[in-house]
Amino acid sequence: MKQRSIVSLTLSLTALLLLAAVPVTAAEGAASSVADLAWMTGSWKGATGAGTLEENWLRPDAGTIASLVRGTNGTATNMIELIVIEEEEGTLMLRLQQWNPGYQPRSPEPQVMRLVESGKNSVTFEATGEGGLKRLGYSRPADDQFVVKGETARGQVFEIKLEAQYLVSNSRASNSRTCDSRPCDRPLVMILELHTPLF
Repeated sequence: MKQRSIVSLTLSLTALLLLAAVPVTAAEGAASSVADLAWMTGSWKGATGAGTLEENWLRPDAGTIASLVRGTNGTATNMIELIVIEEEEGTLMLRLQQWNPGYQPRSPEPQVMRLVESGKNSVTFEATGEGGLKRLGYSRPADDQFVVKGETARGQVFEIKLEAQYLVSNSRASNSRTCDSRPCDRPLVMILELHTPLF
């Protein structure tokens, strides 16, 4: 009898450990606060074939986290994108809109996506309707790395690896220091000094 109890307890503990290792899905109560996405905050940049992609994520605040994205090809900007993730009805919703040069929208409305999975430093959204993407995910495998993964509406899977941008010199930034051409040992943090109100 005692041996059965030990076996039963061992199986129960094993099952709990296996469940803890599985990423949380939205149906199982995935993170529903933008505060859980604070790990996305930062300025990230990486190559996309012949071009470059930059993502600049603000800190989560007041129920949103947002990013300004810029795609460049050589010396020209070929795309600007705004991404906003908001808390809605107990989950997270992502909306993104892209513009061509001249501020010409690529689509009449933003694409809307719903949270489907979140884990430690990773999050995935799926489209709720029509748009250029079926799935879009972000992860931060290391402090200085940020990965964008997704699948287009046509089924093309992509992965873009970005790196943290570092402070080279900025004498007006608080607690800044000047580095030579090599990266400093800490990510770029900018503090803007505003002398007049914006609004």
